[in-house]
Amino acid sequence: MKYVGAHVSASGGVQNAPLNAQGINARAFALFTKNQRQWVAKPLSEQNIEAFKANLHKADIKAEHVLPHDSYLINLGHPEKEALEKSRAAFLDEMQRCELLGLKLLNFHPGSHLNKISEAASLDRVAESVNIALDQTRDVIAVIENTAGQGTNLGYKFEHLAHIINKVEDKTRVGVCLDTCHSFTAGYDLRTIEACDKTFAKFEEIVGFEYLCGMHLNDSKPELGARVDRHESLGKGKIGLECFRYIMNDDRFEEIPMVLETVNPEIWPEEIALLYSMQIT
Repeated sequence: MKYVGAHVSASGGVQNAPLNAQGINARAFALFTKNQRQWVAKPLSEQNIEAFKANLHKADIKAEHVLPHDSYLINLGHPEKEALEKSRAAFLDEMQRCELLGLKLLNFHPGSHLNKISEAASLDRVAESVNIALDQTRDVIAVIENTAGQGTNLGYKFEHLAHIINKVEDKTRVGVCLDTCHSFTAGYDLRTIEACDKTFAKFEEIVGFEYLCGMHLNDSKPELGARVDRHESLGKGKIGLECFRYIMNDDRFEEIPMVLETVNPEIWPEEIALLYSMQIT
């Protein structure tokens, strides 16, 4: 079964996110469990935690179909020791917040080398950062999101994802979230059935679908290979609708949260309905 939703607001408290997801007819959702632009946030209260779990049940959404996103400030591949330690502490806090909420996944961007160390050395730091967090938590899977490759960002090649996974000690607690816009602007074509076949065959060969834990479903404003991260509404960008029809009818994308981050939240209910309407029964 396919589980489609969107990255919904947690304004006023995390407990509001499941109800916001229910309001757009979502079967999955993403959220920030704290302000994504601040390093430190007050701890989740027992009241927040219990209300979140109750509202998740009310919305009829399972914990495994929630894909929280960590703070944009975190850089687990940072070349400088002090900044790296700050990022590692913040990432551990994010993992622990997911634990408290009973969630199974935490989506994160791998990080950036900032032109101060090599890509390989920075990727090694990401894997080491993940290992440190996994050692101090239980159950939550660290889910690496592929990137568009802007600037010095890591994760724009499937080989980068495989590199990190290879060096994470507990393979049962690491996975991948594929963003369609990021994939496309990183150079992986998704515009036709044949292009999707080739791109996802390459993903299977280099990473493996056993590690796919989630998807971000976004069309792209930039062209193929532009290495720029700018999302567009489905069917209004350079990818087009064929990719999303392909995903909605491919069994390799079953049972994972598939989350819209498209540019117009007002049409998310229509986009969710559009995706489900693409399924061939």
